[in-house]
Amino acid sequence: MKDLSHGAEGRLIFRFAIPMLLGQLFQQLYHVVDSIIVGRYIGKIALAAVGTSAPIIFLLVSFVVGITMGFTIVISQYFGAKKMDQVKKAIDTLYIFMFFTSILVSIAGILVAPSIFRMIDLSPEIVPGAALFLNIFLTGMIFLFMFNGTSAILRGLGDSKTPLYFLVGSVVLNIILDLIFVPVFHWDIAGVAVASVISVAAAFIFQIAYLNTYHPVVKFSFRDFSFDREIFRKSIRIGLPTGFQQTFVAAGMVGLYWIVNQFGVDANAAYSAAGRIDSFAAIPAMSFSIALSTFVGQNLGANRLDRVRIGLRSTVFMTSGFSVFTSLVMVIFGKYLMQMFTTDPVVISMGYEYLIIIGSSYILFSLMFVVNGVLRGAGDTLIPMFISLFSLWIVRLPVAYVMSKNPGIGVSGIWWSIPIGWLSGVILYWGYYRMGRWKDKVVVKSAERS
Repeated sequence: MKDLSHGAEGRLIFRFAIPMLLGQLFQQLYHVVDSIIVGRYIGKIALAAVGTSAPIIFLLVSFVVGITMGFTIVISQYFGAKKMDQVKKAIDTLYIFMFFTSILVSIAGILVAPSIFRMIDLSPEIVPGAALFLNIFLTGMIFLFMFNGTSAILRGLGDSKTPLYFLVGSVVLNIILDLIFVPVFHWDIAGVAVASVISVAAAFIFQIAYLNTYHPVVKFSFRDFSFDREIFRKSIRIGLPTGFQQTFVAAGMVGLYWIVNQFGVDANAAYSAAGRIDSFAAIPAMSFSIALSTFVGQNLGANRLDRVRIGLRSTVFMTSGFSVFTSLVMVIFGKYLMQMFTTDPVVISMGYEYLIIIGSSYILFSLMFVVNGVLRGAGDTLIPMFISLFSLWIVRLPVAYVMSKNPGIGVSGIWWSIPIGWLSGVILYWGYYRMGRWKDKVVVKSAERS
């Protein structure tokens, strides 16, 4: 556990973010290796099937992921206020919530997936592989939820290193199983899905065994769990807007796939492969945003508003540096990166164009996420939800649809809609931050801090 309310702000945020950044790098490395194995050993139709499954999975889990963020903020603020009894109650409440919702999401996902495939006009040749991958993956949803829930708890307590260790172990195991199940056993898409389920289940089991033995606060035992309605209410108040935000973002991603699917299998495969590469560039902004949220939560819990402003400036500076570097990498080496996934020249060309357009705009993405990190850490999630929905549903998707219908622009219009949506988000997030209303949304009020 780490108290982030004392010490140099920028250094604390950097040290807290780096383990998460490394963990995300390993996780995305797995997704890239996974896609390379699928694209090289099975083919571009399978690559499109697995790629299409990703936003659908995100759509199914996004609401619960948003709720989990609410718990993380509550835990971080109580920890900053040194209310350890409340921290323990919040952890128990989160575990109970995650257990039951994971079962519901698994059942719902299996039932609604066929309807989603029809809704986005997924090519008939892609549907069987996508359905097989989803059905197998969803059987392991309980392990994914509980593993990510435990990692969120540890981050709220200022511990970003322990989740990294188990995430790396899960990724390494997943890659090994992929290389056994696909090229050796020839299980194709089913092998990829089975490898995912086994690796996350093993990670969660070992994670809990370690924490039950060595961690002073986090203990996993259904027999001793207690559900606290007041903490659940506070967490839901913060997490519900974020949950809706994540859900609508996920639905927007699925909607973007619907527009992409109008251009055929090649566009779908290009978008899937380039998206895997693009996900690496998003890691610094996302990791530092999560770190900043925990930093803000603990410092507001400790009544240290002055440190929040310094932390924001430091985080903007650090993420901007990462953004410039990754932009250069994407623009210079994008074509070679696409060639790792496929030898199809049309898919490579489409994917490289995506990377050039998106890669030139990463600094907008970073600024948007960092400012949102401050608001989320303060527990202010309602207005950011509306901002996110506006930038996605009112800006990005309509722009993507209209521009792609122009014969002179085509699929490139979809790529251009993404940075245009980011720009609108940056303007609105920054304007709302400057208004200062987020300062009044702290969960741990002054009376509780005394």
